Amino acid sequence: MGKPTGFKEFDREKVPWRLPVVRINDYDEIYTEHKTEQLKTQGARCMDCGVPFCQSASGCPIDNLIPEWNDLVYNNRWKEAIERLHKTNNFPEFTGRVCPAPCEGSCVLGITNPPVTIKNIENAIVDRAWEEGWITPEPPEDRTGKKIAIVGSGPAGLAAADQLNKAGHLVTVFERADRIGGLLQYGIPNMKLSKKAIQRRLDKMTAEGVTFKTGVNVGKDITPAELREKFDAVLLACGATKPRDLPISGREAKGVHFAMDFLTANTQKSVHGDNLTDTFISAEGKDVIVIGGGDTGTDCIGTSIRHGCRSLVNFELLPQPPVDRAPDNPWPEWPRVFRVDYGHEEAEAKFGKDPREYQILSKEFLVDDDGKLKGIKTVNVEWTKKDDGGWQMSEVEGSEKDWPAQLILLAMGFLGPEQYVAESLELETDGRSNFQAEHGKFTTNVEGVFAAGDCRRGQSLVVWAINEGRGAARAIDIFLEGSSCLPAPGQTMGTALAGA
Repeated sequence: MGKPTGFKEFDREKVPWRLPVVRINDYDEIYTEHKTEQLKTQGARCMDCGVPFCQSASGCPIDNLIPEWNDLVYNNRWKEAIERLHKTNNFPEFTGRVCPAPCEGSCVLGITNPPVTIKNIENAIVDRAWEEGWITPEPPEDRTGKKIAIVGSGPAGLAAADQLNKAGHLVTVFERADRIGGLLQYGIPNMKLSKKAIQRRLDKMTAEGVTFKTGVNVGKDITPAELREKFDAVLLACGATKPRDLPISGREAKGVHFAMDFLTANTQKSVHGDNLTDTFISAEGKDVIVIGGGDTGTDCIGTSIRHGCRSLVNFELLPQPPVDRAPDNPWPEWPRVFRVDYGHEEAEAKFGKDPREYQILSKEFLVDDDGKLKGIKTVNVEWTKKDDGGWQMSEVEGSEKDWPAQLILLAMGFLGPEQYVAESLELETDGRSNFQAEHGKFTTNVEGVFAAGDCRRGQSLVVWAINEGRGAARAIDIFLEGSSCLPAPGQTMGTALAGA
């Protein structure tokens, strides 16, 4: 620990975002430049706990060695910090930008004080490493000759590809979209995760020997059976891409769209400059309603504002969270508290108020004579606790309301993976339609076919997808070679090589 009394001397100070009134005029990242002295001070707040919960099961899913690189930053040993960070995390520039930071929720300092700014420090380490030229291609010295196909290029697929390539295997990643990255590319707007940050990592992986094939829809353009014939192992990492719908009256109205369709087309046109005609969904000049909170809802808010929407409201079914932890939400659980994300901040700056309306149940989409959306009918709801501890929802009599809207975006999460790949392989699925594969083994009922990421565990965080990809890579390596030098969860490469 660089400064034993740092947590008592220094207050938490986050790296600020760019001013909302400025950033809503572009699609550039919302972040400001890192200040070395500020980060050093924040690193000094790390207590070097006897049991660092930040990197435990309740904290970081990939077991980042957080106290160690906090100390290295405090002591201005940045190159060693990125080496330590890369031991557990293939893509810290992704998690440093988009992860909600469960590590901070589990920070021991957070019991009595605001936690260490772990996410800011992580992001600063990797950004500096790129700027200094410390991150360069490192192709494996030897090749095994074994070939692996990975279906899906989101964080799980990319993490698995990176690990398996390090082990010397020949890896080909298949992506049905026109660009690599999965939800990193099209599910997360450029304001939160620059597509240049993705591309530089892809360029490094390509230089190291990973092959990427876009525009190939496995299950339609090529059968999974063909992959099994041509490759020694197949990993399904195709995500949970089936969106949750809202099947109420008027759903067929022109103007009701899934959030991912809206966000994908916006990135294609506004960031990559693609010439879209039929798929681009504009919020310009419209009354926009986003149904569903969470990150995707926030991204829809920020994107709609940049389009120039006329008004914006965000419906949430649940009550507004408390400012501080509730008694039934103790540390080190993830704190279910009220947060203001970048989209909420931007909406308040533009329209004068937070866009969220809580305890709202959608009842009917309102449609004009031409089949176009003109609004939505809602009712307020109340939540009461039952004797068994569960919660019961009831409608509030007389609270019906009509809201004007020409664009409604459904951001209510995902139900699981699309099933055509599973059906083609006769793959077993669980009760939630996810591909059946045990965590730690990642094996399906089909020999040589593995599954990892959201298609296996259900909709989750980018950091969990990286965990799954790394774990699946080790399982595949063992399947092909009988043993593996790739680290298991909780290990670094060094401990794996030592046989720990």
